[in-house]
Amino acid sequence: MSNIFKKEGFDFSFDASGCESCGGRCCIGESGYIWINKSEIENLAKHLNTTIEEVGQKYLMKIGYKYSIKEIQLQKDNYACVFFDLNKKQCSIYEARPTQCRTFPFWDYFKENKEEVFKECPAVKNI
Repeated sequence: MSNIFKKEGFDFSFDASGCESCGGRCCIGESGYIWINKSEIENLAKHLNTTIEEVGQKYLMKIGYKYSIKEIQLQKDNYACVFFDLNKKQCSIYEARPTQCRTFPFWDYFKENKEEVFKECPAVKNI
């Protein structure tokens, strides 16, 4: 089974085996929003064996009418997703991660900013 993924409309591929070498650059860096919807919050609560309310209080922040996963500040302009295990350099909720994380690097933003995704992610390759 191949670890190389392609998506129509993108002129790059993603080699999942590259994730082991980068230390989680897609989960660490500039502050940003990690969007999560209601069904993903429910799935996360189930995965963590806790309540939706506890997930909301501990791990989420409300931005307008939407929710984002909290970040922790590592240095001045360096943040990490609260679920990124800094010791293991991997996602601690991988099976329950939200769609935004599941679809990286195949975001519309990177269609026009391809150099940025190549710089951020060593698993992204030219087709």
